[in-house]
Amino acid sequence: MRIGVLALQGDFLEHRRKLEGVDAEAVEVRLPEDLEALDALIIPGGESTTIGKLAVKYGLVEPIKAFAAQKPVWGTCAGMIFLAKDIGREQPLLGLMDIKVNRNAFGRQRDSFETDLEISRLDGGPLHAVFIRAPLVTEVDGNAGVEILARLDDGGIVAVQQKHLLATAFHPELTDDTRLHKYFVAMIQTS
Repeated sequence: MRIGVLALQGDFLEHRRKLEGVDAEAVEVRLPEDLEALDALIIPGGESTTIGKLAVKYGLVEPIKAFAAQKPVWGTCAGMIFLAKDIGREQPLLGLMDIKVNRNAFGRQRDSFETDLEISRLDGGPLHAVFIRAPLVTEVDGNAGVEILARLDDGGIVAVQQKHLLATAFHPELTDDTRLHKYFVAMIQTS
């Protein structure tokens, strides 16, 4: 299995290492031709405006949209923002998931935090989640098939899935837990 990791900016190396740990081949994606022969794509955390601008500069927006029409894509943190249809401001987006996202919903870097989350579809108890200047899903379109996979204790939505698209507001690549990466691999195998 060959899984691309968008490698324009952000923590793509951590996702590469995590994928290699679950026996998937990780491929760095920087240009449209890098999407060829991939089974899926991860859009990592980083700075969403920068990722969007670089994706435009390197001609990746339309190729990623075409790729995502057929194959699984997972966005983490900034990747969640990049996948969303609405973030309440203008910046380059893929607009693939029927969700509204609040960028930096929890404040500045010093307001980053960690917590344990119950994630539907994951066995084995709570998943330790790292939130770094994280976004928050503020609206989902259930009629479009968006499912909520995890919420914070206050009800804030931090993980969603829409068919073969997955988005998490946190950074599962920064912990030792491989369950979400394994879940994404299983999504690829069944799509």
